[in-house]
Amino acid sequence: QVQLVESGGGLVQPGGSLRLSCAASGFTLDYFAIGWFRQAPGKEREGVSCISSNGGSTKYAESVKGRFTISRDNAKNTLYLQMNSLKPEDTAVYYCATDKSGLFCTFDWDYWGQGTQVTVSS
Repeated sequence: QVQLVESGGGLVQPGGSLRLSCAASGFTLDYFAIGWFRQAPGKEREGVSCISSNGGSTKYAESVKGRFTISRDNAKNTLYLQMNSLKPEDTAVYYCATDKSGLFCTFDWDYWGQGTQVTVSS
């Protein structure tokens, strides 16, 4: 059974940091590009970041470039998203998801988890 479980969300003040994790089970992450998308109430889904299957290529939305860093540990079957300099507009539910393309990032998502809430507010 394919399962992705996100964790690490929470409430943080503007300018703060959070690190999201996504643990995969039921399949091996090695063969998949995987990333994060977010959805805020009343807004469309936004692809945040993606990393290729071998970790050699990463992509970021313009809105998070320079602030967020995606990484993966295939040995632990886990994906991470380090989020720094957080802004109120980063508030959303964050989902990790596999990319439909398989090895490379297209921001076209296949399987995703239940999400973790990130709230940036003073």
